[in-house]
Amino acid sequence: MACVGVLAVALGAAVASATAAADGAAAPPSFVQQALPAAALLGQGQMRFLGLRIYDARLWVGPQFKAADFGDYPLALELSYHRAFKGAAIAQRSIDEIERQGELPPAQAQRWLKVLTALLPDVQSGDRLTGLYQPGRGMRFWRGEQLLGVTDDAELARRFFAIWLSPRTSEPGLRSALLARRSEGGP
Repeated sequence: MACVGVLAVALGAAVASATAAADGAAAPPSFVQQALPAAALLGQGQMRFLGLRIYDARLWVGPQFKAADFGDYPLALELSYHRAFKGAAIAQRSIDEIERQGELPPAQAQRWLKVLTALLPDVQSGDRLTGLYQPGRGMRFWRGEQLLGVTDDAELARRFFAIWLSPRTSEPGLRSALLARRSEGGP
């Protein structure tokens, strides 16, 4: 139960400590470069809870990206963990965050929980998970350079990335840090 409590912060239910984007010349992982050849680092931030580093987040987007319409653009979000979490608990917290942002019928929540549980692995300190969002097509996940899996559920993908990028996120400070270099297109 304590693990689930700590995990709650892993996807945005706790206080975020965000930092502005640093080096704009940072290169995305090779699989992101292949899928989004023009992608550049838009911003990065850090999730903290009670002073503990939970993960560092980095967002890569193409030049046309508009924050207000994030769901219309391909993007990649990387989380570098500083704590260990069970994949099933990450999946459950993701569903909780999706439900917090808008209505989600129980049957849909259960279907999506199964999909996310199959995609998201247990993580240890030092693990890097990257999600690639492809509008209308779904999402892919990697641990380091290893492809973990794919889902073609476009609505799940959009709502999953909304956990970080929607104006209704539970972590507005982290969202601001991820969107630090792009103020056009609204908040």
